[in-house]
Amino acid sequence: MPTPLLPEPARRLAAWCTVFLLVTGVVAVGVWLCVVFKTAVTPVLLALLGTALLGPLHRRLIRMGVNRSLAAALTCLAVVAVVGGATYVVVSALVETGDQIVAALKRAGEDLAEHFGAAGTSLQDLASNARELLSKFGGTAASGVITGLSVVGETIAMAVLALLLMFFFLRDSDRAAGALRSLAPRATGDTVETMARRAYQAVEGFMRGTTFIAAIDAVCITVGLLVLRVPGAVGLGALVFVGAYIPYLGAFISGAVAVLVALADRGWVIGLWALGVVLAVQVLEGHVLQPVIQSRTVQMHPAVVMLAITAGASVAGILGMLLAVPLTAAAFGILSELRGRYGGSQQPAATPPDQP
Repeated sequence: MPTPLLPEPARRLAAWCTVFLLVTGVVAVGVWLCVVFKTAVTPVLLALLGTALLGPLHRRLIRMGVNRSLAAALTCLAVVAVVGGATYVVVSALVETGDQIVAALKRAGEDLAEHFGAAGTSLQDLASNARELLSKFGGTAASGVITGLSVVGETIAMAVLALLLMFFFLRDSDRAAGALRSLAPRATGDTVETMARRAYQAVEGFMRGTTFIAAIDAVCITVGLLVLRVPGAVGLGALVFVGAYIPYLGAFISGAVAVLVALADRGWVIGLWALGVVLAVQVLEGHVLQPVIQSRTVQMHPAVVMLAITAGASVAGILGMLLAVPLTAAAFGILSELRGRYGGSQQPAATPPDQP
């Protein structure tokens, strides 16, 4: 028997490196394709997130005897009502209190400039040019998506497409397992279906848990700022709600803005009280809400979440930051299922048959 050129450990390392390079290449090609076809991929991802968030409502309507198509239509109407109402509340609150928030940030920049020099001056310049920065960002984000359409028209078109896709995803969710089995080889049909269910469970749990936690954070911080009589409390609470969908980073930025506004308008004492309110809410979220509400979803280390957010921002800006964490949760769900099947540590989790 001929002697191998490399020892056994070196051959194993080479095999693992080959697998890693192949997986990296497949992921890179997938990301590139998503960027190239982002006008089609974005509504699909948004529809999947909406389906994951309101899937339980659709299943409950079906159990009540409602026709699948009617249940899907009622669920989509609920999405329009909830998302439209929330968007109206958030936008109106930010529009009504935006001048107060920007003015308070300017005063905070002036105060910090007196004590810290360049850091405060940078904050003051950022607040002064907030509208110009937002308009430039909006124009840049819209330029490469749908040429010739305005930002409003583009947003409406994507929202309508995502809503239609969500209707079909909900209505035909009972056929998802059969479609996956028809695409996968027969020997791997069970594995592909189970991994897809596990990924969907992770996204569903993340969306529901994050929405509930975001609502609690926004209400608590808004009440605290109203008690402290901080200007623009409702707008700051709306900013907290939106920022909660970007874990860690969004909460830090929105909380910092709230503290700076309180510091500039009400002085150091109220600013410290506002800081205490923000920190108390963050402690409540990290030690109570996250473990209790999202205990059944895929748990990810904060470092993994931050890396996912950074990667998403580098690929697709703010939209990438919003989509990075649920997609990472889905990937962790698939890895957990594979580890349970082939690692011998646990059995695959059972899933109701009517779940997409």
